[in-house]
Amino acid sequence: MFSFRTTPLDKQEDLVLRRGSLAVLCNQSAWDPERQEYLFETLHRNGRLRKVLFPSDGIFGEKPDKSLGEAPVYASLGVSDCVFVPLHTGPSGKLVMDAEVLEDVDALIVEFQDTGSRYDSLTALLYEIFQIIHHGGLSLSVYILDRENICGRWVEGTTLCPGSQEAAGIEGIPHRHGLTLGELSNLFYSEIGARFPLHIISCMVRPATQYLMPWSIPPRPDVPGLFTSNFYCGMILLSGTDMSFGEGTTRPYELFGAPYMDRYMRSGQDLGGFSDSGVFLRRTVFSPRFGRWKGRSCFGFQMLPRPGVPYHSVAHALRIMRQLVDDGAGVDLSGLPAVLGDEMMEAYVTGGIEWDGLFEHIRTEEQKWIRKARRYMLYDDQLTRVKNPGA
Repeated sequence: MFSFRTTPLDKQEDLVLRRGSLAVLCNQSAWDPERQEYLFETLHRNGRLRKVLFPSDGIFGEKPDKSLGEAPVYASLGVSDCVFVPLHTGPSGKLVMDAEVLEDVDALIVEFQDTGSRYDSLTALLYEIFQIIHHGGLSLSVYILDRENICGRWVEGTTLCPGSQEAAGIEGIPHRHGLTLGELSNLFYSEIGARFPLHIISCMVRPATQYLMPWSIPPRPDVPGLFTSNFYCGMILLSGTDMSFGEGTTRPYELFGAPYMDRYMRSGQDLGGFSDSGVFLRRTVFSPRFGRWKGRSCFGFQMLPRPGVPYHSVAHALRIMRQLVDDGAGVDLSGLPAVLGDEMMEAYVTGGIEWDGLFEHIRTEEQKWIRKARRYMLYDDQLTRVKNPGA
């Protein structure tokens, strides 16, 4: 049973919400500015909350190294009689959670800010929880408190094909999908043939929508700012190389560079594939506090969006890597297949094909995704794509 609802969660008359045992999956973005409290505090005050599920970087994103928040840390929140369940992932990146974790609850309520990318770790955990509920035959209802897409309705890149390496994200989803969390949940629900009750609460009736922009509260520790989401879907691809994408700085995904990129620091130099019509490039030097090149000086650039100009972050990231290959800069691409999940993109970066051939592939994939995604959309505003990336 699926439903799309246009009244807030606290106005729902469902018996399971008023009398059942509840679990919540959330992080720090599930905060109500009117009540000035987190969702798990509201549910606990109503006397129905039994379990709080949270991601590996902690409820508040306080564990940037993803070493897992611990339940004792949250004792001061006044909900110590609830069970706190950190969501572990195994070596393959898959969720390690037994169905019995949810066997004693009647409903799971979900609220967090998706980053709009198939690489979003919390959205991937939600997808796996759907499968656990479905295949485990669990009798519980799921309520999704929908959110606007932090990246808007733009679509970028290609869908991940079945059989690609697991590190490349969620199968069947493009690099940047353009859907809301509720619409993505609708797609997951349909794709796996689920039968448990799924209810989407419209983002338009969420109180925070009236006061806060989607990026007001960082959705995760490494997506801190207003512009970060514009670059995230593309710059994360650099994690498959030995370049820094700004991890360990105050501007992750807005910076790129490496110690060996000092050759590009001269003023007036033609930057080739580094340039993009959607951004300004500011030459800079940065030193990450953790992650790749920790403590080393990285020569590179900060990207600043050009107001009103469409920007295709995936295409830009691919051209950056290709430029380094063409220049013989010595960039290490050994981890790229696991991140890209697309042989044609990999062929372009390594010099096997030229941009025209790749562009046609990306265009076709984006159009296919837009046609497919329409079936799961819950709002009137439509998906769109950048027609001439970088032009």
